[in-house]
Amino acid sequence: MKSYIGIVVCGVLLLSVSSCIRQDKFTESIFAEEPALNQNSETYPFDQWLYDNYLLPYNVDFRYKMQDVGSDITYNLVPATLDKSMDMAILVKYLWFDVYSKVVSEDLLKQYGPRIIHLIGSPAYNPVQGTMVLGTAEGGIKVTLYRCNDLNPKNVDDMNEYYFRTMHHEFMHILHQQKMYPKEFETLSAGYYDPTGWQYRTDSEAASIGCVSPYGSSEPKEDFVEIIANYIVKSDAQWNAILDLASKPGIDASGQVVPNNLKMRGDDIIKAKLEIARKWLAESWGADLQALHDEVQERQNHIDEVLNQKYW
Repeated sequence: MKSYIGIVVCGVLLLSVSSCIRQDKFTESIFAEEPALNQNSETYPFDQWLYDNYLLPYNVDFRYKMQDVGSDITYNLVPATLDKSMDMAILVKYLWFDVYSKVVSEDLLKQYGPRIIHLIGSPAYNPVQGTMVLGTAEGGIKVTLYRCNDLNPKNVDDMNEYYFRTMHHEFMHILHQQKMYPKEFETLSAGYYDPTGWQYRTDSEAASIGCVSPYGSSEPKEDFVEIIANYIVKSDAQWNAILDLASKPGIDASGQVVPNNLKMRGDDIIKAKLEIARKWLAESWGADLQALHDEVQERQNHIDEVLNQKYW
């Protein structure tokens, strides 16, 4: 019997807390005191850069030094190394913050973005469920990224799989907690979501019921954000490969065809879902999904030169 590691991107919904905090004006920091920078520290130049590029413009505390009080102690975790933290800080700004600032507006992330980004060096494995947590978003306030010590800037697909798809995924959770997506979306794959067994589905099975990933087939809200996040980070060729897979019958891990009673083929369902998501982003947030996709694809071609610049 084959075993599978399912990849989990968790959004912890603390709506009442989120709603209260989001009423604050951006000029009012949520932090009681701004952290004092130690000019004698070896990390001072990096800390100053984080202050200038995250805390000052976005009111975001970028935490690369793992904090026990802010970590999930149910997992065996290790801190992110300094060199990986530096690369991650540059790339999160370049491939996430700067993208939304350019394509939508600077105010979107200032108002709705997370207030804490916490880096963890190791993955968070759940051996009981056979899953690995990639990231968590807690009440729209804090985003935690795991597995940071495995960051490989030369492998864009790996970075998207483990980090930047997660960032877009979590941000879309934050946005739909503010303005809910149309209920019509949930009807397209109704009856085939599986919150407890999704990790045993193959990509083929998930695609055949109109989901772009097995995790997207767990429940509608995960399906919705997975559609958007995958469309943003994947190349046109990769997206078309998903549609091609979805046009065929689903094949399970044992090689057997998995029938379904859906009225549409998987690829047509994915296209319909994408159109709903595209319209929701445009009407609710003034965001052009195609422009976000195009901007990310272009920036991914310049990662080496961005990392090779001198920042501190």
